[in-house]
Amino acid sequence: MDEQQGRRGGGPPTWWRHGPLWWNRGEDEEGAPRRPWRSTVLITAFVVAGSHFAAQGQDDRAALDLFARTLLVVASGLLLWRRRYPVAVAFGSAVAATVYLGAGYPYGPVFVAVAVACFNAVVTGHRRAAWAAVGVFWAGHALVAHWLYRWLPPSGDQAASWTQEGVIAAWVAAIMAVSELARTRREQWARERAERAQAARRRADEERLRIARELHDVLAHSISVINVQAGVGLALLDTDPEQARTALTTIKAKSKEALGEVRQVLDTLRTPGDAPRTPAPGLDRLPELVRQAASAGLTVEVEGEPPRLSPGTDLAAFRIVQEALTNVVRHSGSRHARVLLEHGDGTTLRLRIDDDGPATGAEAGGSGNGLAGMRERAAALGGTIEAGPRADGGFRVLAVLPLAASPATKEDR
Repeated sequence: MDEQQGRRGGGPPTWWRHGPLWWNRGEDEEGAPRRPWRSTVLITAFVVAGSHFAAQGQDDRAALDLFARTLLVVASGLLLWRRRYPVAVAFGSAVAATVYLGAGYPYGPVFVAVAVACFNAVVTGHRRAAWAAVGVFWAGHALVAHWLYRWLPPSGDQAASWTQEGVIAAWVAAIMAVSELARTRREQWARERAERAQAARRRADEERLRIARELHDVLAHSISVINVQAGVGLALLDTDPEQARTALTTIKAKSKEALGEVRQVLDTLRTPGDAPRTPAPGLDRLPELVRQAASAGLTVEVEGEPPRLSPGTDLAAFRIVQEALTNVVRHSGSRHARVLLEHGDGTTLRLRIDDDGPATGAEAGGSGNGLAGMRERAAALGGTIEAGPRADGGFRVLAVLPLAASPATKEDR
């Protein structure tokens, strides 16, 4: 979508937001900086050829000879190592260009080599070195053009005008300004890439947490029912085969249901973004949950009618009730539980699940992953969970969920 907007003029192009494609291709397979052969050869050819043509209009300057061409090749050829040694290349190009102009050779594209070297030093984070190299070049040129020209070739040379020096200073300032702008933009691209990577990791962590929570809720409830029914079947296998058969039938049905729900959760991993094949469970399946609890020997009374909820809130409410009843089966000596649904204020749904206890086993206090998962579900919707022993005995889980999705939840979606 972003790329299409960039092409159609609906916004800045993708490379302007995320950096050009070639920006970070300066490393080889081992992570070492590659040498920019092509650009260096092109710049060197341009500097040498351009200086040759520029010399034709500057009869008052020294003629290009082997030493001049060597200085031009050195000033631009050093750019081959600009990625690995940006500071050394910036100073080397500046010194070579200064010697070239100090020797009285014609003005020309030698400035390009200095500009590219200092630009590279700035965008790679060596700002002070780049400014120092430019300062050396400008100071060297000013020293030669206004004081040392008497003793340097060409003979009979006159002092340069300060207007010309101002033009060179403006050129230097423009190059450094562009370099600073590029450096700022590059840092912005790096921050955006880091933020996108962090956001992707956060979404992956949230997705893993969601899947782990779903698997825990599905498996904990199903295995608890299967465990109870297996115990019933073993106890009645010899004395009451018919009742044992009923228990085994319940185990078969519950295990098939659990496998279906697990498959649905895992399908979201294989095809992320696709619509689920079956709808997510909600409070409309509360009667089914009551029957499953009854098959495990737990009688559940339900008071109140569920309101119309969004799919996310409906799933969270169902899972909270499911986990609370599972905890009653696993950790309470009571065989009776009550589920109360209230939404009188029109803004929140209150779910209250009570059992009369007493607690059994070391995990009856609610310190496992079940309560943590319930709190995470409620917090993701902007709701709260309170769970703990009642003053008159037993255990209570109280969930308060907003009927409308919070702004944070809408943004996350």
